[in-house]
Amino acid sequence: MTATFADLFDRAAGADVSAETVSTALAERRANAGDRDTAGSDDLPPVDRDPSPARVVADADVLAADLLVGGPAREALDALRSHAWTTLVASDPLLDDAEAVIGALAGDGLADAWRDAIEAWREPVTQPPGDHPALASAYRGGAMQVVSLDPSLTGARAAAGLRDRMAVSVREPRAFATVFSPARLYPEAVGGEYPGPDRDPRTMEPVRTNADERHDTDERSDADQHG
Repeated sequence: MTATFADLFDRAAGADVSAETVSTALAERRANAGDRDTAGSDDLPPVDRDPSPARVVADADVLAADLLVGGPAREALDALRSHAWTTLVASDPLLDDAEAVIGALAGDGLADAWRDAIEAWREPVTQPPGDHPALASAYRGGAMQVVSLDPSLTGARAAAGLRDRMAVSVREPRAFATVFSPARLYPEAVGGEYPGPDRDPRTMEPVRTNADERHDTDERSDADQHG
């Protein structure tokens, strides 16, 4: 049985890990990428999905920090877990990096359980060998937002360079959590009035929305009038 995020967060609660530790571990893994097989696929399907701000990539450092640290990384991903109409996009190499960091910092057992849970949530995309996993996931998966702790991606110079090549914004978790507004995004991404969060961010199970409650209230009112 796949563990819920609530279970995983409980298991990770004893880990003495900081966001800086996570970032360092990921940087070391990616710096040594030449020592292992270059991940990715040369046999790529065409990209046929229109970019959407409701499609988001969380870099491997944010995924690992969500589990092991909490704080802004968890707040940022809770915004996605709480809304079934948003999509977490990730290539296998991106998840491989996050799983390796979690395993190195908290043990393979937790890393394996996390991988099962994240596989059930993410939408997979293929990427070319050697591409940056977060950026490749974004352009291959039509994601217009990337959340990362990597200053080489979140800095002003990097942002300017990316805007020339792809329609994507890269933000640190705290900044993403601040600017990501489901109420403003919903009419564009889905259409209609924003109904409120529709999923439990810890179990990923559906929950009653504000729209459901209004509908039930209207039905009871109609029944009372015609009773």
